[in-house]
Amino acid sequence: MKKKVSALLAAGMAASLLVGCGGGAASSSAAPASTAESTTSAAAPAESTEAGQAADITLWTYPIGKWGDSDSVNELLADFNAQYPDIHVTVEYLDYTNGDDQVNTAIEGGSAPDLVMEGPERLVANWGAKGLMVDLSDLWTDEQKADINASVEAACKDSSGAYYEYPLCMTAHCMAINKTVFEAADAMQYVDEENHTWTTENFLKAVQAVYDSGKTDVGAIYCSGQGGDQGTRAIINNMYGGTFTDAAHTKYTADSAENIKAIQALYDQDGINFDASINGGEEITLFRNGTLQMAFCWNIAQQTNSDNGPAGTTNSGDDILFMAFPTDSGDPQLCGGIWGFGIFDNGDENKIAASKTFIDFMANSDETAKAVKTSTYFSVKNSLSDLYKDDEIMSEYQKLMPYLGDYYQVVPGWAEARTAWWNMLQQVGSGADVTTAVNEFCTTANAAASAS
Repeated sequence: MKKKVSALLAAGMAASLLVGCGGGAASSSAAPASTAESTTSAAAPAESTEAGQAADITLWTYPIGKWGDSDSVNELLADFNAQYPDIHVTVEYLDYTNGDDQVNTAIEGGSAPDLVMEGPERLVANWGAKGLMVDLSDLWTDEQKADINASVEAACKDSSGAYYEYPLCMTAHCMAINKTVFEAADAMQYVDEENHTWTTENFLKAVQAVYDSGKTDVGAIYCSGQGGDQGTRAIINNMYGGTFTDAAHTKYTADSAENIKAIQALYDQDGINFDASINGGEEITLFRNGTLQMAFCWNIAQQTNSDNGPAGTTNSGDDILFMAFPTDSGDPQLCGGIWGFGIFDNGDENKIAASKTFIDFMANSDETAKAVKTSTYFSVKNSLSDLYKDDEIMSEYQKLMPYLGDYYQVVPGWAEARTAWWNMLQQVGSGADVTTAVNEFCTTANAAASAS
């Protein structure tokens, strides 16, 4: 059995960190979860209007950056009402603990919100698949399609071609290394620091160099649960070009020869330990405190975190360098978060039209940059790729956005597949045959997909 990382973690620490690196895109928001509360946009003077529908509509938003903060959202609503004073927007602020229950209860009671802000796994794969959402194809003009990241567009529509989400912002999940430790181990020779990339061969050489320098716990394949599981999926899928699902998002393909080779390589590598005692948030804690020298659960919220010292440093002041996952091809495919708007079909065409006006204003107007910055993430539009040109960390992190890969979190049976994934990693860490364990994962996941 591979040696496990041992560390005592303070109670509650994992929960706070998982906000920044959750298992699914939805839980990756860096904002603290808000308790539900409502705010209503104030109508601006009528003479400022540019026509527009007269309607009272509701927006329910999950805590996506400062879209979970009423003061920040009220600023956006004031801008909206300066142009559309007759569309009054009441906002309900959800969290990721009870938000789904609130939405589902409203749906069952026939009082679903008009607008909801979240990601494709809810808007497309859940409520859209159940026929509850309005097709937003008319907002997806050729001009908008040309400007929006192709992976994002694909995630916003279902297999029939109906668009159930119009996106506003995105991020890419990545990994990170302790640059100070890598320098001391002469391992930076294997890293393309300028582009934040490396080959699989150089990744393994770097890990070996850090291990040989005396840092025996270099990285951990954490698998106590699903928290941060996008990191373990990404390192395994990227190393030799494997995939997690098919392109049509109908079945799980993690049992490919490429993925089996990657898992075996990680298991065999000195300094990489399969650890069933920690999840992604706990891995981040161990990385920040110097126990681990790399983290597979990382994103912009972690890179800008300054709770225990300056952003981009460990607790002891070592430099942190964010990295794309290693690949043989030189073309990383990063898991990402996508957030935007969907409209519940409540049967009121005037409210639907007003809701589309709201979406178009936030996502396709001169106010879009402000709306994106409120999310604390990056724009889905190529034309706004320089949005953070005056912010050194955000601007540098923007380099990862072109690496955003397939958004496969919309595959049927997703919840069951996530559980089967960390169970599979635990089996491998306990010495099970890799091929057998991965085949068992796909059998379980595809059975769940077929039953969905």
